[in-house]
Amino acid sequence: MKEPARTLAWDDFRLIDAVAATRNLPAAAVRLGLDHSTVFRRLKAIEATLGQALFERHRSGYALTPAGEEMAALAARVDEDITTVTRRLAGQDVAPSGEVRIATSDSLLSDLLMPMLAGFRAANPAIRLDIVTGNAALNLSRRDADVAVRATDSPPDALVGRRAARIAWALYGAAGAEHPPDPAESARWVCLGDNLSGLRVVRFAQAAVAPGRLAARFDTVLGLAHAVAAGIGVGHLPCFLGDSWPGLTRLAPPDPAYASDLWLLTHPDLRHTPRVRALLDHLAAAVAARRTLIEGGAPRDTSPGT
Repeated sequence: MKEPARTLAWDDFRLIDAVAATRNLPAAAVRLGLDHSTVFRRLKAIEATLGQALFERHRSGYALTPAGEEMAALAARVDEDITTVTRRLAGQDVAPSGEVRIATSDSLLSDLLMPMLAGFRAANPAIRLDIVTGNAALNLSRRDADVAVRATDSPPDALVGRRAARIAWALYGAAGAEHPPDPAESARWVCLGDNLSGLRVVRFAQAAVAPGRLAARFDTVLGLAHAVAAGIGVGHLPCFLGDSWPGLTRLAPPDPAYASDLWLLTHPDLRHTPRVRALLDHLAAAVAARRTLIEGGAPRDTSPGT
Protein backbone atom coordinates (compact mmCIF):
# COMPACT_ATOMS: atom_id res chain seq x y z
CA MET A 1 0.00 0.00 0.00
CA LYS A 2 1.25 3.48 -0.83
CA GLU A 3 1.66 6.03 1.92
CA PRO A 4 -1.85 7.55 2.30
CA ALA A 5 -0.61 10.49 4.34
CA ARG A 6 1.10 11.84 1.19
CA THR A 7 -1.33 10.65 -1.47
CA LEU A 8 -4.79 11.16 0.01
CA ALA A 9 -6.60 14.33 1.03
CA TRP A 10 -8.97 14.72 3.98
CA ASP A 11 -11.95 14.68 1.62
CA ASP A 12 -10.86 11.21 0.49
CA PHE A 13 -10.94 9.98 4.08
CA ARG A 14 -14.39 11.54 4.54
CA LEU A 15 -15.62 9.66 1.49
CA ILE A 16 -14.23 6.34 2.76
CA ASP A 17 -15.84 6.96 6.14
CA ALA A 18 -19.22 7.79 4.56
CA VAL A 19 -19.28 4.68 2.36
CA ALA A 20 -18.18 2.51 5.29
CA ALA A 21 -20.94 3.94 7.52
CA THR A 22 -23.79 3.75 4.99
CA ARG A 23 -22.69 0.67 2.99
CA ASN A 24 -24.10 2.13 -0.22
CA LEU A 25 -23.13 4.93 -2.56
CA PRO A 26 -26.45 6.85 -2.78
CA ALA A 27 -26.66 7.22 1.00
CA ALA A 28 -22.98 8.17 1.18
CA ALA A 29 -23.56 10.78 -1.53
CA VAL A 30 -26.42 12.33 0.48
CA ARG A 31 -24.26 12.40 3.59
CA LEU A 32 -21.45 14.16 1.71
CA GLY A 33 -23.67 16.50 -0.31
CA LEU A 34 -22.44 15.00 -3.60
CA ASP A 35 -24.09 13.10 -6.42
CA HIS A 36 -23.87 9.33 -6.78
CA SER A 37 -21.63 9.39 -9.86
CA THR A 38 -19.10 11.68 -8.18
CA VAL A 39 -18.81 9.36 -5.17
CA PHE A 40 -18.38 6.34 -7.47
CA ARG A 41 -15.69 8.08 -9.54
CA ARG A 42 -13.77 9.36 -6.50
CA LEU A 43 -13.86 5.97 -4.78
CA LYS A 44 -12.43 4.31 -7.89
CA ALA A 45 -9.69 6.97 -8.01
CA ILE A 46 -8.82 6.42 -4.32
CA GLU A 47 -8.56 2.67 -4.81
CA ALA A 48 -6.39 3.21 -7.90
CA THR A 49 -4.10 5.53 -5.94
CA LEU A 50 -3.72 3.00 -3.14
CA GLY A 51 -3.50 0.01 -5.48
CA GLN A 52 -6.00 -1.76 -3.20
CA ALA A 53 -9.72 -2.45 -3.25
CA LEU A 54 -11.27 -0.91 -0.14
CA PHE A 55 -14.78 -2.34 -0.61
CA GLU A 56 -16.33 -5.50 -1.97
CA ARG A 57 -19.55 -4.93 -3.89
CA HIS A 58 -22.37 -7.28 -2.79
CA ARG A 59 -26.09 -7.31 -3.46
CA SER A 60 -26.61 -6.19 0.14
CA GLY A 61 -24.21 -3.25 -0.16
CA TYR A 62 -20.55 -2.30 0.10
CA ALA A 63 -18.46 -4.36 2.55
CA LEU A 64 -15.00 -3.31 3.73
CA THR A 65 -11.99 -5.35 2.66
CA PRO A 66 -9.12 -5.76 5.15
CA ALA A 67 -7.43 -2.76 3.52
CA GLY A 68 -10.71 -0.85 3.70
CA GLU A 69 -11.08 -1.61 7.41
CA GLU A 70 -7.64 -0.15 8.03
CA MET A 71 -8.42 2.99 6.03
CA ALA A 72 -11.86 3.43 7.64
CA ALA A 73 -10.32 3.15 11.11
CA LEU A 74 -7.73 5.79 10.15
CA ALA A 75 -10.50 8.04 8.79
CA ALA A 76 -12.41 7.76 12.07
CA ARG A 77 -9.29 8.68 14.09
CA VAL A 78 -8.53 11.67 11.88
CA ASP A 79 -12.15 12.86 12.08
CA GLU A 80 -12.08 12.61 15.88
CA ASP A 81 -8.81 14.56 16.05
CA ILE A 82 -10.11 17.31 13.76
CA THR A 83 -13.38 17.58 15.69
CA THR A 84 -11.52 17.84 19.01
CA VAL A 85 -9.21 20.58 17.71
CA THR A 86 -12.02 22.64 16.15
CA ARG A 87 -14.07 22.41 19.37
CA ARG A 88 -11.13 23.65 21.41
CA LEU A 89 -10.35 26.45 18.98
CA ALA A 90 -14.01 27.49 19.00
CA GLY A 91 -13.77 27.67 22.78
CA GLN A 92 -10.97 30.23 22.48
CA ASP A 93 -13.08 32.92 20.79
CA VAL A 94 -12.65 36.28 22.52
CA ALA A 95 -15.82 38.09 21.39
CA PRO A 96 -19.48 37.09 20.94
CA SER A 97 -19.46 36.75 17.16
CA GLY A 98 -19.72 34.03 14.54
CA GLU A 99 -22.27 31.27 14.15
CA VAL A 100 -24.15 29.27 16.77
CA ARG A 101 -26.04 26.16 15.68
CA ILE A 102 -29.09 25.40 17.83
CA ALA A 103 -30.91 22.07 17.90
CA THR A 104 -34.47 22.03 19.25
CA SER A 105 -37.99 20.84 18.45
CA ASP A 106 -40.49 22.61 16.21
CA SER A 107 -42.91 23.33 19.06
CA LEU A 108 -40.23 24.80 21.34
CA LEU A 109 -38.95 26.92 18.47
CA SER A 110 -42.25 28.32 17.21
CA ASP A 111 -44.10 28.82 20.50
CA LEU A 112 -41.36 29.56 23.01
CA LEU A 113 -37.92 30.27 21.60
CA MET A 114 -38.58 32.40 18.53
CA PRO A 115 -39.22 35.70 20.34
CA MET A 116 -36.30 34.92 22.66
CA LEU A 117 -34.00 34.40 19.68
CA ALA A 118 -35.25 37.65 18.14
CA GLY A 119 -34.27 39.46 21.34
CA PHE A 120 -30.89 37.72 21.36
CA ARG A 121 -30.16 38.73 17.76
CA ALA A 122 -31.11 42.32 18.49
CA ALA A 123 -28.61 42.35 21.35
CA ASN A 124 -25.92 40.38 19.49
CA PRO A 125 -26.02 41.33 15.80
CA ALA A 126 -22.57 39.82 15.17
CA ILE A 127 -23.82 36.33 16.03
CA ARG A 128 -25.48 34.33 13.26
CA LEU A 129 -27.99 31.61 14.21
CA ASP A 130 -28.31 28.25 12.45
CA ILE A 131 -31.45 26.45 13.65
CA VAL A 132 -31.98 22.68 13.32
CA THR A 133 -35.40 21.31 14.30
CA GLY A 134 -36.38 17.73 14.93
CA ASN A 135 -36.92 15.27 17.73
CA ALA A 136 -33.83 13.17 17.02
CA ALA A 137 -30.90 13.78 19.32
CA LEU A 138 -27.92 15.34 17.54
CA ASN A 139 -24.33 14.59 18.46
CA LEU A 140 -22.93 17.77 20.01
CA SER A 141 -19.57 16.01 20.42
CA ARG A 142 -19.25 16.02 16.61
CA ARG A 143 -20.52 19.62 16.32
CA ASP A 144 -23.89 18.61 14.80
CA ALA A 145 -25.00 21.52 16.98
CA ASP A 146 -23.45 23.92 19.49
CA VAL A 147 -26.48 24.29 21.76
CA ALA A 148 -29.43 21.96 22.31
CA VAL A 149 -32.72 23.12 23.83
CA ARG A 150 -34.57 19.96 24.79
CA ALA A 151 -37.44 18.70 26.91
CA THR A 152 -35.97 15.69 28.66
CA ASP A 153 -35.55 14.18 32.11
CA SER A 154 -32.32 12.44 31.07
CA PRO A 155 -29.87 14.79 29.33
CA PRO A 156 -26.77 13.07 27.88
CA ASP A 157 -23.95 12.68 30.39
CA ALA A 158 -21.45 14.05 27.87
CA LEU A 159 -23.15 17.47 27.80
CA VAL A 160 -23.28 20.32 30.30
CA GLY A 161 -25.91 22.97 30.85
CA ARG A 162 -28.73 24.07 33.04
CA ARG A 163 -32.28 22.97 33.81
CA ALA A 164 -34.24 26.10 32.95
CA ALA A 165 -37.82 25.12 33.83
CA ARG A 166 -40.29 22.28 34.30
CA ILE A 167 -42.62 21.92 31.29
CA ALA A 168 -46.21 21.25 32.36
CA TRP A 169 -48.65 19.25 30.21
CA ALA A 170 -52.45 19.40 30.32
CA LEU A 171 -55.42 18.12 28.33
CA TYR A 172 -56.73 20.49 25.64
CA GLY A 173 -59.58 20.64 23.18
CA ALA A 174 -60.68 22.97 20.41
CA ALA A 175 -61.90 26.33 21.71
CA GLY A 176 -65.64 26.84 21.19
CA ALA A 177 -66.37 23.14 20.76
CA GLU A 178 -68.60 21.18 23.13
CA HIS A 179 -66.67 18.86 25.42
CA PRO A 180 -68.08 16.30 27.86
CA PRO A 181 -67.88 17.10 31.60
CA ASP A 182 -65.33 14.33 31.95
CA PRO A 183 -62.80 14.80 29.12
CA ALA A 184 -61.53 11.28 29.69
CA GLU A 185 -64.85 10.05 28.28
CA SER A 186 -64.34 11.92 25.00
CA ALA A 187 -64.98 9.71 22.00
CA ARG A 188 -62.06 11.13 20.03
CA TRP A 189 -58.44 11.52 21.04
CA VAL A 190 -55.24 12.53 19.26
CA CYS A 191 -51.79 11.74 20.60
CA LEU A 192 -48.10 11.62 19.78
CA GLY A 193 -46.51 8.67 18.01
CA ASP A 194 -44.01 6.03 19.04
CA ASN A 195 -41.08 8.28 18.11
CA LEU A 196 -41.88 10.29 21.27
CA SER A 197 -42.74 7.37 23.52
CA GLY A 198 -40.04 8.52 25.94
CA LEU A 199 -42.54 11.14 27.17
CA ARG A 200 -44.76 9.97 30.02
CA VAL A 201 -47.82 11.60 28.48
CA VAL A 202 -47.37 9.50 25.33
CA ARG A 203 -47.14 6.32 27.35
CA PHE A 204 -50.39 7.31 29.09
CA ALA A 205 -52.22 7.68 25.79
CA GLN A 206 -50.85 4.38 24.55
CA ALA A 207 -52.09 2.60 27.68
CA ALA A 208 -55.35 4.40 28.43
CA VAL A 209 -56.90 5.32 25.09
CA ALA A 210 -58.61 2.44 23.32
CA PRO A 211 -57.69 2.14 19.62
CA GLY A 212 -61.32 2.74 18.68
CA ARG A 213 -61.26 6.17 20.37
CA LEU A 214 -57.97 7.28 18.82
CA ALA A 215 -58.56 9.55 15.83
CA ALA A 216 -54.95 10.22 14.84
CA ARG A 217 -51.31 10.11 15.90
CA PHE A 218 -48.67 12.72 15.08
CA ASP A 219 -44.88 12.65 15.13
CA THR A 220 -44.48 16.26 16.31
CA VAL A 221 -46.01 18.27 19.15
CA LEU A 222 -46.75 21.13 16.76
CA GLY A 223 -48.71 18.82 14.47
CA LEU A 224 -50.66 17.50 17.46
CA ALA A 225 -51.54 21.04 18.56
CA HIS A 226 -52.92 21.89 15.12
CA ALA A 227 -55.00 18.70 15.20
CA VAL A 228 -56.51 19.59 18.58
CA ALA A 229 -57.25 23.14 17.44
CA ALA A 230 -58.90 21.77 14.28
CA GLY A 231 -61.24 19.63 16.39
CA ILE A 232 -59.90 16.25 15.31
CA GLY A 233 -59.75 15.21 18.96
CA VAL A 234 -58.65 16.15 22.47
CA GLY A 235 -55.07 15.61 23.48
CA HIS A 236 -52.31 16.48 25.92
CA LEU A 237 -50.09 19.44 25.04
CA PRO A 238 -47.37 21.42 26.82
CA CYS A 239 -48.98 24.38 28.60
CA PHE A 240 -46.69 26.99 27.04
CA LEU A 241 -48.30 26.05 23.73
CA GLY A 242 -51.85 25.14 24.78
CA ASP A 243 -52.34 28.24 26.91
CA SER A 244 -51.02 30.58 24.20
CA TRP A 245 -53.16 29.53 21.25
CA PRO A 246 -56.62 31.14 21.04
CA GLY A 247 -57.86 28.04 19.19
CA LEU A 248 -57.24 25.81 22.21
CA THR A 249 -58.90 25.51 25.59
CA ARG A 250 -57.61 23.70 28.66
CA LEU A 251 -59.92 20.87 29.74
CA ALA A 252 -58.12 19.75 32.90
CA PRO A 253 -55.39 21.00 35.24
CA PRO A 254 -51.79 20.08 34.43
CA ASP A 255 -50.85 16.62 35.63
CA PRO A 256 -47.46 16.73 37.45
CA ALA A 257 -46.83 13.14 36.38
CA TYR A 258 -46.50 14.25 32.76
CA ALA A 259 -44.09 17.16 33.34
CA SER A 260 -40.58 17.14 31.86
CA ASP A 261 -37.50 19.30 32.34
CA LEU A 262 -36.44 21.97 29.85
CA TRP A 263 -32.66 21.83 29.41
CA LEU A 264 -30.20 24.25 27.79
CA LEU A 265 -27.22 22.10 26.82
CA THR A 266 -23.82 22.40 25.16
CA HIS A 267 -20.55 20.50 24.90
CA PRO A 268 -18.03 21.07 27.73
CA ASP A 269 -15.44 22.40 25.25
CA LEU A 270 -17.86 25.12 24.11
CA ARG A 271 -19.43 26.30 27.36
CA HIS A 272 -16.97 29.18 27.75
CA THR A 273 -17.12 30.26 24.10
CA PRO A 274 -18.39 33.87 24.20
CA ARG A 275 -21.12 33.38 21.58
CA VAL A 276 -22.36 30.14 23.17
CA ARG A 277 -22.22 31.56 26.69
CA ALA A 278 -24.07 34.68 25.54
CA LEU A 279 -26.85 32.59 24.00
CA LEU A 280 -27.21 30.29 27.01
CA ASP A 281 -27.32 33.22 29.43
CA HIS A 282 -29.93 35.02 27.31
CA LEU A 283 -32.13 31.94 26.95
CA ALA A 284 -31.90 31.17 30.67
CA ALA A 285 -33.08 34.68 31.56
CA ALA A 286 -35.82 34.65 28.93
CA VAL A 287 -37.11 31.25 30.03
CA ALA A 288 -37.12 32.40 33.67
CA ALA A 289 -39.29 35.36 32.66
CA ARG A 290 -41.86 32.95 31.18
CA ARG A 291 -41.58 30.20 33.76
CA THR A 292 -45.15 30.71 35.00
CA LEU A 293 -46.52 30.00 31.53
CA ILE A 294 -44.15 27.09 30.93
CA GLU A 295 -45.02 25.47 34.25
CA GLY A 296 -48.77 25.71 33.62
CA GLY A 297 -49.75 28.53 35.94
CA ALA A 298 -50.95 31.17 33.48
CA PRO A 299 -53.64 30.12 30.96
CA ARG A 300 -53.93 32.56 28.07
CA ASP A 301 -50.68 34.34 28.91
CA THR A 302 -49.63 35.77 25.56
CA SER A 303 -46.96 38.20 26.72
CA PRO A 304 -44.02 38.45 24.32
CA GLY A 305 -40.75 36.69 24.98
CA THR A 306 -37.67 38.43 26.25
